[in-house]
Amino acid sequence: GKAAYAKCAGCHGADGKTKALGKGAPVAGQTKEALAEALRGYKAGTRNVAGMGMLMKGQVAAMDDATIDAVSEYMAGL
Repeated sequence: GKAAYAKCAGCHGADGKTKALGKGAPVAGQTKEALAEALRGYKAGTRNVAGMGMLMKGQVAAMDDATIDAVSEYMAGL
């Protein structure tokens, strides 16, 4: 999960407490389930919070379900 999160840290911060591009909610403190659901929604193209849908779809496009679960678990622990 930590290795996969390296791609996310640029916008969400190493500690997950940064609002991505000043728009998205910090990921730290969210549950694994909520994070995984959000990432799957972005990957499917059905989620577009704060206009970040297309950007996030590109970020998670290559993540399989196991990677989404692992990175969500890691983020939930931040």
